[in-house]
Amino acid sequence: MQNFTSLIRLRMSAHDAHYAGNLVDGAKLLHLFGDVATELLIRSDGDEGLFVAYDNIEFLAPVFAGDYIEATGRIVSMGKTSRKMEFSAHKVISSAGIAGQASATDLLAQPVLVCKASGTCVVPAACQRIAR
Repeated sequence: MQNFTSLIRLRMSAHDAHYAGNLVDGAKLLHLFGDVATELLIRSDGDEGLFVAYDNIEFLAPVFAGDYIEATGRIVSMGKTSRKMEFSAHKVISSAGIAGQASATDLLAQPVLVCKASGTCVVPAACQRIAR
């Protein structure tokens, strides 16, 4: 099996904040994982496929507006039509939270794992355009 991976880096905006204190809804991270999964399927099969289910999701640290998140994923196994994937999201830049300096940020010395998940996608055989 070829090693298919994907990475998206995105700044969480004030629009992404859903709760008090500029806390970002965990569903935003799952949205990023969905985009990563789509890229993985395009790379592996030449088709966007369909996300069938998550079998595990763990939210491990808060994400706030202004944070930069790197969402990564990889295909860990491939069936005839199914693709098992693992995902992780790390905070790499954080809002500094300095009063009067709303644009102050901190580059984190070590990325912080904020979410991890695994799930399955399917690409119908008739839609697979890349031969293995």
